[in-house]
Amino acid sequence: MPVTCRSERRRRAVSALAALLLATPAGAAGAAELPTARPVPGGIALVDLGPAGAQAPAAFRNAERVLVRADGGHWFAVVGIPLAAAPGAQLLSVRESSSASRTIRFDVQPKDYPTQALKVAPKHVDLSPKDLARYQREKQRLETVLASWSDAAPATLALAAPVGGTRSSSFGSRRVFNGQSRNPHTGMDIAAAAGEPVAAPAAGRVIETGDYFFNGNTVILDHGEGLLTLYCHLSRIDVRVGQQVAAGTPLGLVGATGRATGPHLHFGVMLNRAWVDPELLLGAAPAS
Repeated sequence: MPVTCRSERRRRAVSALAALLLATPAGAAGAAELPTARPVPGGIALVDLGPAGAQAPAAFRNAERVLVRADGGHWFAVVGIPLAAAPGAQLLSVRESSSASRTIRFDVQPKDYPTQALKVAPKHVDLSPKDLARYQREKQRLETVLASWSDAAPATLALAAPVGGTRSSSFGSRRVFNGQSRNPHTGMDIAAAAGEPVAAPAAGRVIETGDYFFNGNTVILDHGEGLLTLYCHLSRIDVRVGQQVAAGTPLGLVGATGRATGPHLHFGVMLNRAWVDPELLLGAAPAS
């Protein structure tokens, strides 16, 4: 092949790369970190909002603010789909800084989740009046904490595993405790030995720690723009509310506190107040 031909190809490749970089607005780093798209209940829809300008548009699903990320010169809404969402057409409201709101349709596909039967201590199924009152107080507190929104963009959407171990496929499963049906499982269980360290999968801020009736010792991180992560059943908590943590920061130790059949980590991921399958954002290696 003539040298001039190779040089021309190199020049064109460099020009194309430069054009792509110029088309990506400042602050849109990590464009290749979009999570896996799986538009099903409990999944994530990636909705193309159009060419990326200097300022990201605001997107809302049912009045809940949605995370927006740039990729390939376009803005994408990263929409968490609730497990209770009905299959079919869904609407996203988009507001530009210089124009009126517009509506974009996306479709949710059906998905069947399995049923899982578990045996736990009777007190965690048939609650005493005292435990029921505690649970109701904790539920209200959690709802307030999980409504958190911070404007700073997440450092990454590619999360490291918070602990090494076998990841269950139990997200979304319809759970039956001691023969009684309960709400579906909203996280991923990672099998790990008691005392194993649990690490932050990405940078964030601690917005809650505490001992909950069902969740046991719990930590919640806010990563920005409605991306929250949850860590339950810990034997020990090593962070405090308000603390800024880097990826890999120790959060606590694996345990079996709360309603647990044995030592493991319940790992939850929330987007726009919808629990989504953590597998869609997880990488292969634990944070270190």
